[in-house]
Amino acid sequence: MRGPTDSDLSHKITGDSVLPALDWSRDALLLDVDGTIIDIAPTPEAVVVPESLKLSLSRVRERLGGALALISGRTLAAIDELFVPLKFTAAGAHAAELRLDPDGEVKRCGVPLTPVEKAAFAAVTKLDPRLRIEDKVYTLAVHYRNALEFEDQVIALMREQVTKLREDLRILCGKAVVEVKTRGFNKGTGLRQIMEHPPFRGRRPIFFGDDVTDEDALAVVPEFSGLGISVGRLLPGAGFQVSSPQAVRLWLARLSAE
Repeated sequence: MRGPTDSDLSHKITGDSVLPALDWSRDALLLDVDGTIIDIAPTPEAVVVPESLKLSLSRVRERLGGALALISGRTLAAIDELFVPLKFTAAGAHAAELRLDPDGEVKRCGVPLTPVEKAAFAAVTKLDPRLRIEDKVYTLAVHYRNALEFEDQVIALMREQVTKLREDLRILCGKAVVEVKTRGFNKGTGLRQIMEHPPFRGRRPIFFGDDVTDEDALAVVPEFSGLGISVGRLLPGAGFQVSSPQAVRLWLARLSAE
């Protein structure tokens, strides 16, 4: 099978029937999780990972010689819980945690938020009981999916707290979530480190993402002559666009059946 050519990079595919073929010996597949290969749910714990997706990922990884990784805002522990019994090469918590081998050690690439900082941001949830806090050790997220009318207030209060605390904090605004983290690591740094490690080294990365936090990874993909694919709306740096996580799952299923 052919891998994506240079001409592919300029195409934006809005239908779900056409996505690039994989060259099993030359390509690597790197996938965001929520909103990309699984559907977003009202809370992070409510998402469902179909068993068929696990089977597809396992088969595709085998055919790629192991060159398949997950890059997520979730912690590695949360990723492993979702995909049990499978374990993947993965960058978790926006690459604050990095596991270059599915059964290898976890490399810590970020500094955890302090209890004082976490308490300051957690206070934002007092706006409304429907707001939900998620502590990811290195990052802290406030989810407002069930209280969308508070979006502007949540973002403003989070930014206000950042200015009061320290300069090296960064705010990430995603789909109905605002997250704070220290600078120095992101999905782009995670992708770069994974691509420098076997079996990914020397391959061309094909990265799928769906949200603003994935733009850091899309910006790094060209360093390896790779291809970015956005799920849902078209993101900067993406050469292909597909409509939904279901479309990505169907693509993976077709690949696994070849």
